[in-house]
Amino acid sequence: MLIDSHAHLDMEEFDAGRDQVIDRALSADVRQIITVGIDIRSSIRAAALTKSYSSVFASVGIHPHNADNADKNDLKQIPFMATQEKVVAIGETGLDFYRNLSSRQNQIELFKQQIDIAISLDLPVVIHDREAHEEVLNILFSFNRNGFKGVIHCFSGDYNLAKTFIDMGFYISIPGTVTFKNANEMQDVAVRVPLNRMLLETDAPFLAPVPYRGKRNEPCLVIHTAQKVAELRGISFEEVARQTSKNTCQLFNLPFLK
Repeated sequence: MLIDSHAHLDMEEFDAGRDQVIDRALSADVRQIITVGIDIRSSIRAAALTKSYSSVFASVGIHPHNADNADKNDLKQIPFMATQEKVVAIGETGLDFYRNLSSRQNQIELFKQQIDIAISLDLPVVIHDREAHEEVLNILFSFNRNGFKGVIHCFSGDYNLAKTFIDMGFYISIPGTVTFKNANEMQDVAVRVPLNRMLLETDAPFLAPVPYRGKRNEPCLVIHTAQKVAELRGISFEEVARQTSKNTCQLFNLPFLK
């Protein structure tokens, strides 16, 4: 089986055919999907989807793009939502210094606050890191004594950065961009990262893999990411699928389906 460790099934791109998207995922042996909130409304929708689909689990949190619009009441809602059945993580949180849609200081404060929530609930953190590697590392180092766990979603650095995160206890998530022709750095990471520290994701509806690049992404297409990782590493597709699914189940405490 395969698991899509990061999608956004609540987004409007799926409103017209969400049932069919889930059915296609199951037909492709994508047996579990984690749908990830990006603000309070999105997180509420993500948690609600877990009640409609047995294969769907949720993460709740506030994306760095939305940090300027978040307030104390929003933060108070996250721990409440996180106690719901099938909510398995906090996030998507982190830092995005590429688009800078929210102030850097607000992003940093919100990231730290959501890590605190995750530690208090003993839940993993889904971490967004774009053009903010040093700052993300410094924040994670400052909390690392607490032994919390998580994943660097849609990893965008080089192998040395990946190794640093792994040495801190985090997993590295490989997106569909690994299939892109000129994704040399990402492909190097996919080859060198220990398979037992790797997750796979779509980030649907974004970042569709080849041969669907430029189209709407969806969870069934994670199979192309798994195939590319297997090709790059010179191992079987089945080994990649089995180990990355096991990793995802361990991190998010999902039932392991054989």
